[in-house]
Amino acid sequence: MGKIHIEGMEFYAFHGHFAEERVVGNEFVIDLTIETNLMPAALSDQLDDAVNYQEVYNLVKEEMKVKSALLENIADRIINAIYIEFPDAISHVWVKISKLNPPLNGKIGKVSISMDR
Repeated sequence: MGKIHIEGMEFYAFHGHFAEERVVGNEFVIDLTIETNLMPAALSDQLDDAVNYQEVYNLVKEEMKVKSALLENIADRIINAIYIEFPDAISHVWVKISKLNPPLNGKIGKVSISMDR
């Protein structure tokens, strides 16, 4: 077993509890860890035997296009999409979503949630 880490994925998206957030948008950063068996790819040196990072990124990108009120909803959708795309290859997924400069009436660099399954 091993872990794939895809870190610092940046998106401008339209998520938030407040209606203005879903109109104006904000910057988000996503970190993702996938637990999988790395040995088939390590032995074959073939992408077909690996969890393709580009496909994972594309799944995250598509989920970030769907407006949501809560980061928890986005994280759950991302995890579901990964398990659907790679049903036999994934044993665990962890995702962290950070919203930069959230509108919380104060100077706050970011808020983050993490979820795993």
